[in-house]
Amino acid sequence: MDFFEKTGKMALGSRLRLMTAKITDDAVKIYELYHIEFSPKWFPVFFVLATCGEKTITEVANEIAHSQPSVSKIVQEMIAAGLIQENRESTDKRRNVVALTEKGITISKRIEIQCADVDAAIESVIAEARHNLWEAIEEWEFLLEQKSLFRRVHEQKKLREGKDVQIVEYEAQYQQAFRALNEEWISTYFKMEAADYKALDNPQTYILDNGGKIFVALYNNEPVGVCALIKMNDPDYDFELAKMAVSPKIQGKSIGWLLGQAVADAAKVLGASKIYLESNTSLKPAINLYHKLGFKKVVGRSTPYERCNIQMELEL
Repeated sequence: MDFFEKTGKMALGSRLRLMTAKITDDAVKIYELYHIEFSPKWFPVFFVLATCGEKTITEVANEIAHSQPSVSKIVQEMIAAGLIQENRESTDKRRNVVALTEKGITISKRIEIQCADVDAAIESVIAEARHNLWEAIEEWEFLLEQKSLFRRVHEQKKLREGKDVQIVEYEAQYQQAFRALNEEWISTYFKMEAADYKALDNPQTYILDNGGKIFVALYNNEPVGVCALIKMNDPDYDFELAKMAVSPKIQGKSIGWLLGQAVADAAKVLGASKIYLESNTSLKPAINLYHKLGFKKVVGRSTPYERCNIQMELEL
């Protein structure tokens, strides 16, 4: 097991496959011990038919959580071994109904005795072990059903890469990046409008001098994302979250989330009670991000943007 000590949990799948191979090898020997000609991979299908009676291949596949082609292949092997027959007393020949043969029923009674001994043997391993593997597998299956290993690795990747992202306040050196990132984003999905040019051409005058903030996301010291907190002259809202744009070349590193958090934190420091934003529902990743940040949909407000079809607010 030195190999797995070196690889760590990275080789979880390989280690489980190795254990599965060992158990499968023993299973072959166990069937031979009881003088039963049987392949271990047949057992799930055999068990369902032995305990539930005839079933369609689809029903068996759903019962044991296998693919239908996989079950079909196993069924054909078991038919060749004389354990299963198809369409027994079925009036609808379109339904591929399978059931145990007389030989299969006889073997099922012998396997019952074998299963009792196997259960007792596994219980003895559980009694000797510090951890109950059977219960642990059940728990892991539940946890991975709730959130797959792929999704968990993807989240860790984003967290790690997010640590390489630095959120800084706007300086004059970032004016070109502020405009370029927004213009690229807006032009990809919509068209530039008069209100865009006001903010992007004069961020110092239009945003900062009026009491707003601009944040820049740096990745390897390069500006890859921007977002503004614009002071509003509105009785309902103190600030607007606007002009958020992330380079398409660097997405997937939680940059939008980090910028949104920076804007919300700055608004709190400035004494704001609510933040407002405008967007378009066709931008599903953006809308999902806003929901994740805590924004909720509002209605009934005018907008200077043609592209706006949803307005949202965040209570701080």
